[in-house]
Amino acid sequence: MNDQLIELETRLAFQDEAIDGLNQAVLNQQRQIERLAEQVEQLKDRLKAISPSPLGADGPERPPHY
Repeated sequence: MNDQLIELETRLAFQDEAIDGLNQAVLNQQRQIERLAEQVEQLKDRLKAISPSPLGADGPERPPHY
């Protein structure tokens, strides 16, 4: 019975360590996602400033024959 208890405590300790490691990995990935999303927004803003849309701000213009 005592050996079983020690085995369970050992497993629990390893599981706690694994969960902490996975939690840290998720936190790091979330930070990276946030940084990448911010960079994408900055790049979109820079692209808009460099070359405005050929369709104009209000969408495509109607051809003169309409």
